[in-house]
Amino acid sequence: MKKIFIASDHAGFKLKNSIILKFTKTKKIEDLGPKSSDSVDYPDFAKKLSRKVSSNKGSFGILVCGSGMGMAITANKIKNIRAALCYSAKNTKLSRLHNNANIITLGERLINKNKAFKLIEIFLKTKFEGGRHLRRVKKI
Repeated sequence: MKKIFIASDHAGFKLKNSIILKFTKTKKIEDLGPKSSDSVDYPDFAKKLSRKVSSNKGSFGILVCGSGMGMAITANKIKNIRAALCYSAKNTKLSRLHNNANIITLGERLINKNKAFKLIEIFLKTKFEGGRHLRRVKKI
């Protein structure tokens, strides 16, 4: 079972906790914070999680903030991270198939928890196609 790290900021705290409750029975999830909905800076948590994913080969990350955008921008600054802001089944599947994304970012203010659960399931079960896509991913 692949290790999954999860983190949020204050705007994604509620959805982060819902995700943990939903997936903890079937997945190995490590919560990297925050521990409350008090205001925090999303880059701190995005960096913390991204470094964990980068140093744990084959692991995945889930980052949640208000829009998912700030987390994605920050995460993608870390070596070996390919964070994808996911909002639909199609873009989530393609992020794994073609880009070998290893972090999914979600916006609590933009999608409901059931949509988030669906996107996470798609993200975790979709395998990277490799082939011509591997050549492109290596150029990142």
